[in-house]
Amino acid sequence: MGSKYSHLTLDERRKIERWRQANVSPCRMARILGRHRSTVFRELKRNHFEDDQLPDIVGYFAVAAHQECARRRSRKRKLIKHADLRLLVAGRMRYEGASRRVCQETIYRYIYSKEGLAQELWWYLPTHRKSRKPRRARKRLPPKFHRDVSILFRPDAVAHRQEFGHWEGDLMLFKQHFGTGNVTSLVERVSRFTVLLKNDNRKTYLVLGKVIDAIRHLPIRFRKSITFDRGTEFVAWPHLQAEIGTQTWFCDPSAPWQKGTVENTNRRARRWLPRKLNMSRVTDPELKGICDRLNATPRKCLGWKTPAEVFREKMLAR
Repeated sequence: MGSKYSHLTLDERRKIERWRQANVSPCRMARILGRHRSTVFRELKRNHFEDDQLPDIVGYFAVAAHQECARRRSRKRKLIKHADLRLLVAGRMRYEGASRRVCQETIYRYIYSKEGLAQELWWYLPTHRKSRKPRRARKRLPPKFHRDVSILFRPDAVAHRQEFGHWEGDLMLFKQHFGTGNVTSLVERVSRFTVLLKNDNRKTYLVLGKVIDAIRHLPIRFRKSITFDRGTEFVAWPHLQAEIGTQTWFCDPSAPWQKGTVENTNRRARRWLPRKLNMSRVTDPELKGICDRLNATPRKCLGWKTPAEVFREKMLAR
């Protein structure tokens, strides 16, 4: 059930008509009326007057618009207008190939309408609920990310970069009209060593499967954990832990700054991977070349060493 709202009055429609003739923009009309701009745009589109018998009279007219709105509101509900539809269930009508059909939402709306409540049709529902439960109040699905993997429980040694082998991961997206291609970015927190992986889509098992293949051959002490955000592409995190034993941590909702290392790396990689790039035309060797550039750039935070040099030192020191 939607939220409450009020229809436009005749006085408001007369103002819209005058402003329309004065070429006032719909957005400005909405601000003056205290309405949402979509209300004004919808009003002008729905109630635009046009008649083949009066070709010279075309446009928006307040009285005609008000009458058209009243006419639409006076229409009877589908299940009242067609009494025979009440004898059939939506699924059965589809099975029998009926010419007129209704969906389950239409049936529910009729049950909870004035006519349906007068007949006490709600009693025949499985839950016998007399009033319909609002959508926002319905039971929520269980969270996909367990509380135990929250970044709040990540050890301080990881947060302060005191241990080597802890990574951050993120997904780099591109313009939708190029398709579903994307890039997974992995960054080791101490060395800033970067790995970029190309994906055909955002399906979680594909994305995390690429991550597993990329780091499974490293010793476990060099891939102790990965910190992600709470994107849907990472919901298969139990599969990652079960496959290679790498611990996963997740940022708080809407808090990507909690994995700032990979966010900063993404900003650097955007120099070669802008959002308007068609990823289907980027080959794996080209992507590896971008990784090599990132890993061969001296960094001030590393004492002007490159990420590749620090990564190699840490690997050989253990």
